Amino acid sequence: MPFAQQQPEHPRRPPTRGPGTPRRVTLLELFFDLVYVVALALISRDLAHEITWYQATQALIMLAAVWWTWVLTSLVTDLYDPARTEIKVLIVTVMFGVLLMATAIPKAFGDRGLVFAGAYVAIHLGRGLILMPTVRVDPMIQRRAARVFCWFAVSAVPWIVGAFFSEDVRMALWLLALGIDYLGLRLAYPVPGLGTVPAAQLRVTAEHLAERYQQFYTIALGDTILVTGMAYSVVHAQAENTVGLVLAFGTILLLWRVYVHRSGELLPLAMKISKSPPNRFVKTAPYSHLLMVAGVVITAAGFELVLHALPARTPPAWAAIILGGPALFLVGRAFFEREVFNRVSWSRPGGVLALVTAAPAVLFLPPLSASLTAMLVLIGVAVVDLLRSRGGPPETPTPP
Repeated sequence: MPFAQQQPEHPRRPPTRGPGTPRRVTLLELFFDLVYVVALALISRDLAHEITWYQATQALIMLAAVWWTWVLTSLVTDLYDPARTEIKVLIVTVMFGVLLMATAIPKAFGDRGLVFAGAYVAIHLGRGLILMPTVRVDPMIQRRAARVFCWFAVSAVPWIVGAFFSEDVRMALWLLALGIDYLGLRLAYPVPGLGTVPAAQLRVTAEHLAERYQQFYTIALGDTILVTGMAYSVVHAQAENTVGLVLAFGTILLLWRVYVHRSGELLPLAMKISKSPPNRFVKTAPYSHLLMVAGVVITAAGFELVLHALPARTPPAWAAIILGGPALFLVGRAFFEREVFNRVSWSRPGGVLALVTAAPAVLFLPPLSASLTAMLVLIGVAVVDLLRSRGGPPETPTPP
C-alpha cells in the first residue's frame, strides 16, 4: 500500500457518552461551578437586606432560574462527552451567561431585569443552537435537542416580555416561564410532531450525575461560609458576634452531615440500581435538591442577619428566615431520602415540627436564641440518624 494512500475516515460520531468515556467529573465542570458561589451569595445577601414575602418570592425566582441553568448543563455533560470541544465551548458559554445573571441579581426586579432574563434565555436557547448542528449525524439525538429547544423557545416569551414590565407583572410572567421550564423536564419535553424524549435517551451515568449533585450542594454550603465570613469581617467587635459565628459554623457542619448521612453517600449507588426507565432521578433529583439548596441559601441569609444586628427580640421576619431555612432543608432532605431509600425517617418531619413549634417562643428572645434553636434541632436530627444506623446492618438503596 503506497505511503500516501489514506485510510477511509469513519463517519463523524455525535459527541454522546460512550462506554469508554470517563465517568468522573472533569476539571472544567468543577471550574464551571465556581460562578454559582457568587450567584448564591448575592441571593442570600439580597434576601437578608429586605425580608418580606414579596422579596422572598423574588429570591426564589432568581434561585430557581440560576439552579435550572446548572441542572440542564449538568445533564448535558452527562449525556454528551464532556471531552469534546463543542461541549467544552458550551460549558464556558453557560458559565459566562450565569456570571451575567449573577451581576444582575441585586437589580433583577429593577433596571437590570432584561440582563437577567436575557442571559437566562440566551443560555438555554444557545445550548440548543450549539447541540442541534453538532449532533446532526444522529437524527434521533438531534430531535432530542430540538424538543428541549422548543420548550425553552416558548418560555423565552414570558421571560423577555416580563423584563419590560413593572415588578408585579414581571413576577407573574417569570413564574409562568419557570413553570414551563420545570414542567418540560418532568414531562420529557413533548412537542407536537416530535413526541416526547424517548426513555432510552434519558439514561444517565450514575457515578457522574450523582457526583455533580453532591458537588453543587457543597457549593451551596460554600455560599453560607462566604456570607458568614464576610458578615463577621465587618462586625466582630462584640462577644455576641463571635457566638453568632460559632453557631453559624456549627449549623453549616450539621447541614453537611445530615445531607451526607447515608442518602448523600449512597446516591451514586441508588442511581445505578434504579430500575425505572428512564432513570427516575433525572426527573426527581432536581426538585429535591432545589429544596435543600434553597434551605441552605435562606439559612445563609439568617447568618447575615444575626452577624450584622442584634435586637433585643427576634422580629417575626427574622424568625421565619433563621428557622425557615433549616426547615426547608429538612423538607427537601425528606424527599431526597424517599428517592434513595423509598421511605422517610420520622426525624425529618419531626425536625420541621420542632422548628415550627419553637417559632413563637423565639419571638421573645434574642436572634442568637433562634440560631441556637435551629442548630439544636439539626443536632437532634443528626443524633437520631447516627443511633438508627449504629449496630445495624449497612443500609442499601431501595428502588421503588
